[in-house]
Formats: sequence, C-alpha cells, structure tokens
Amino acid sequence: MKPDDDDLIRPSIRGLTPYSPGKPISEVERELGLTDIIKLASNENPLGPSPAALRAMQEALEEVRLYPDNDSYELRQALSKRIGFPPEQVVVGRGSDEIIHMIGLAFLRPGEESIMPEPPFTLYEFTTQLMGGVQVRVPLRDFTYDLPAMAERFSDKTKLVFFANPNNPTGTMVRKDAVAKFMSELPPQAIMVFDEAYREYVDDPEYPDGLDYVREGANALVLRTFSKVYALAGLRIGYGVGPPHLMKWLQNVREPFNVSSVAQAGALASLDDEDQVKRAAEANREGKKYLYAEFERMGLRYVPTQANFIFVDVGKDSRTVFSQLLRRGVIVRTGDIFGFPTFVRVTIGTPEQNERFIRALEEVLRAL
Repeated sequence: MKPDDDDLIRPSIRGLTPYSPGKPISEVERELGLTDIIKLASNENPLGPSPAALRAMQEALEEVRLYPDNDSYELRQALSKRIGFPPEQVVVGRGSDEIIHMIGLAFLRPGEESIMPEPPFTLYEFTTQLMGGVQVRVPLRDFTYDLPAMAERFSDKTKLVFFANPNNPTGTMVRKDAVAKFMSELPPQAIMVFDEAYREYVDDPEYPDGLDYVREGANALVLRTFSKVYALAGLRIGYGVGPPHLMKWLQNVREPFNVSSVAQAGALASLDDEDQVKRAAEANREGKKYLYAEFERMGLRYVPTQANFIFVDVGKDSRTVFSQLLRRGVIVRTGDIFGFPTFVRVTIGTPEQNERFIRALEEVLRAL
C-alpha cells in the first residue's frame, strides 16, 4: 500500500512555499517573444562585475576539474585583512542565504522563536519553519523596522532576531542610537543577525556597523554578500562574521566544498578592485536622484531608500502594472507579495534603463 504523505515528510516543512524569484529575462523572452528586455526586479548591479573579477574567473575555469578549497582560505584571509577580524571569525557561504540556513541549523531548536519583520525576507521564515522554530513577526512602522515593538516581543524562547539594515523591500534603515538601545535589551540567549546585504549603498552617516557588536563579543552575527555591489549574484557567494563562541558552531554545520572555486576567485579579485564599490555606489546615487525627481514629477509616493532599489506606490494594482510593464520589456517586482498591493519595487539601473522604465511606467499608468 502506498504510504500517506504524513508518513513521508517532516512535519516542519508543511506550510513552506518555494521561493519565487524575480522573473528572469529568458522566461519573458519565451513567454512574450521579446528580445529587448531590461530586468529591474532583483536588485542586481547593472554595471556588472569588476573586469579583474571576470579575468580571475576565466582563469579559475581551467581548474574546475578539481574540488574547490574547502576552507576558502585565500578569500577568508583577504576578508580578515579588510574587516579586521581573524579568519577563524569569518565563514563563507553560497550567498548569505546559505549562512542564514547555517544559523538555523546551528542554533535554533524546535519551539524556539525567531523575531523578524512583517513582511520578512523569505529565508528568515523558511529557515525558522524548517528547523521547527516559531516565527514572531512584527509589522514595519513607516516602512521601517519597529525595534521598540520587536523588543516588546522578547521572551525566554527568543533565540534569533533577524535584522536587515537596510531593509528589503522598503530600502529603509535604522540608525545607530536605536540599534544600540535594542542591543542593550537583547536577551542573553538570543542572537542578533545583522543582514547587511546593501550596506555599501548607504549614504546616511548614522548607519550602524554590525561589526561593532561583534568586536564587543555580543551574540551578534553579521552577514554580507558579493551579490549586490560586487555584481556577483550568479556566483552565489557571501560571508558571515561573528564572535568565536558562535563561529565555531557555524563552521561545524557548513557543508564541505560549499563555495565553488570560480566564485572564490571572483570574490577575491573583486576585493582587490578598490574602485568597484565607488563606481557602483556613485552610479546608484545618480540613479536614485533621477528616479526621485521623476516620481515627484509624476505625483507618485515613494519610500526614500538607502539601498539600490526604490519602493514606489504606483496607485494601481501592482500585478496589472507589472504585466503591462512586462509587455514593454521591463521587469520589476510586485509589491503585493510583501503586503503592499499598489507598490512596485524597482532596482536602480543604468541611466538608460532608468529612463526606459520611467517612459514605460508613464505609458502604463496613462492607459490604466
């Protein structure tokens, strides 16, 4: 007799929903027969990787018959020098996503709580659910993490606090003083997870550096990525930093050979290109100014951003706007999946991409 599903699957995966990424260009080409498409849906860097990274990856291809360096030794050494922590306090993963999963594996017991925003980044809820933890979701306030409300939800079951700063999808950030107060109230058994995927785009001087809390020996883990400002999203590589008493357990659950040799080479060369971050950050600032001005001219409300995307209220059903933009070869992200049905999230692109997006958006809104 064929077994029932209840006998085959782990109870904790019930309710999990597969991640739905931004629509890829190839899919739009197949569905609509278009060839001139721009993707402004997944917060990718429109400038592309450092030329030095491209050369390093090409050279690394000659050795792909061999397993990669299991410890990402050279990259961890370079990161150690860059951020001022011993290599033992750095872990490299397949994007910061894998490190979020590692944090769940290492620290979250069934029944323990993860505090996260509402709406949360998918991996926060996914990891908590997978490990049998309890999600404690706290709504945003003015599109920003409401740290006082999150602190009110602390309990003796609190284990993880997920804190994306700047936040995705809204692009907002919490300043130093508010974070310091929150950290002073963190329960002793809880771990603060600083998700700093977009930190290189921040231009507010009051941005708090999560590494300061690691230096103090707090229960704090800092996640960073090469996917955004370094434009290596397709390689899937990121890193985490934390105090020794936490990092040894993350290393215990890390899968062997988890990061490819090509990814390691690309990330290492990217760090050596001193102008990479400056180029991307400057282009982002200019694009942000242009889009702000255009949204204001069009009378559209937007959320001021510290990241490389803007959350904008188009005043219409986001699914309808999305589909109409798609027919014009422009891919954005709908806001309904985040609980904001009239918003879209648009990645800041090149000047040409930004202008094309605005032209298409104006056409769509006039027609609706």
